[in-house]
Amino acid sequence: MEEAVLLIGTRKGVVVARSDASRRSWELEPLQLMMSSVYGLGIDTRGSSPRLFAGATSEHWGPSLFHSDDLGRSWQEPDQAPVAFPEGTDTALMRVWQVQPGPVSRPGLIYAGVEPHALFRSLDGGLTFELVEGLFNHEHRPQWEPGGGGACLHTIVPHPTDPDRLLVALSAGGVYRTFDGGSSWEPANRGIQAYWLPEEQRFPAFGQCVHKVGTHPSRPDRLLAQNHFGVYRSDDYGDSWTAIEQGLPSTFGFPLLVHPHQPDTVYLFPLQADSERMPPDRRCRVYRSRDAGDSWEPLTHGLPQSGYHSAVLRDGLCSDSGTPAGLYFGTRNGEVFASLDDGDSWQVVAEHLPDVLSVRAALVA
Repeated sequence: MEEAVLLIGTRKGVVVARSDASRRSWELEPLQLMMSSVYGLGIDTRGSSPRLFAGATSEHWGPSLFHSDDLGRSWQEPDQAPVAFPEGTDTALMRVWQVQPGPVSRPGLIYAGVEPHALFRSLDGGLTFELVEGLFNHEHRPQWEPGGGGACLHTIVPHPTDPDRLLVALSAGGVYRTFDGGSSWEPANRGIQAYWLPEEQRFPAFGQCVHKVGTHPSRPDRLLAQNHFGVYRSDDYGDSWTAIEQGLPSTFGFPLLVHPHQPDTVYLFPLQADSERMPPDRRCRVYRSRDAGDSWEPLTHGLPQSGYHSAVLRDGLCSDSGTPAGLYFGTRNGEVFASLDDGDSWQVVAEHLPDVLSVRAALVA
């Protein structure tokens, strides 16, 4: 029998919500990893049993990566720090921002993106990690600047069929990709604007503040990106990018989600501006495109439509793989909404939680 699991990372710990496969009603368990900020969540369903991950940062104990093998009923931390910079790098871990399982062909491979800008790789299912030195030693790294949220590697996009290809996104370094398993890396930002630079320097090779990148496994060469002012699509795996902003109320925002079954369907949660991080017109609206960004429509049914001031962060929007797919987003007001009809309507899963930083969902046996 299948069970639906929704992980909700908050400013004060992680909440696990559970439902049956219908996902019509949810039961929330008490906060775990209490008083830790949980920015990075992951669910690995490739093995015989699922493994859940939570990148938690305690103000007292510091950052670490926890895992659960009982669907979030309990969490474990290895005796040795699972993610740590090697001696001699003069660098210390500040936060785990992203936990991403590798392709199906590499069942033990797990990636972690961290602050300060770095990528780690695990070959044992996420129990121990090693630094991907090819990216850490890149000649551009000393010039990568922190974004507003920090110097974070926040997005990891494995290629579904070629394990040697991998794409990452950094704030504020831009998009980088490797074709040789991480030994060498190159920037992939041509056509993406860095609006804060002088006009003659607006399109640098790297240094853009990308907020999220998504793709669909059936079309891995098509990438979509939400940037710090700018929404883009690439149809050639990052060789070039084109703006896809027609019909959006603004070009600023954080999350981006590609529908798990419909590669042309994309979701955003626009905000007015970096200096006004609230929804345009103070209306809670998810925007959907069914043509890979050529046009956009607002989705409002079941969402607050007046006097709304909250935002959705870069990992605050996700889906499961069910049929129909479940869509979920969490807000900085501590709300979580869900949809089972591609976003046409939404229902409240949770309210009055701490500030929601991240969400992940899966249907598991």
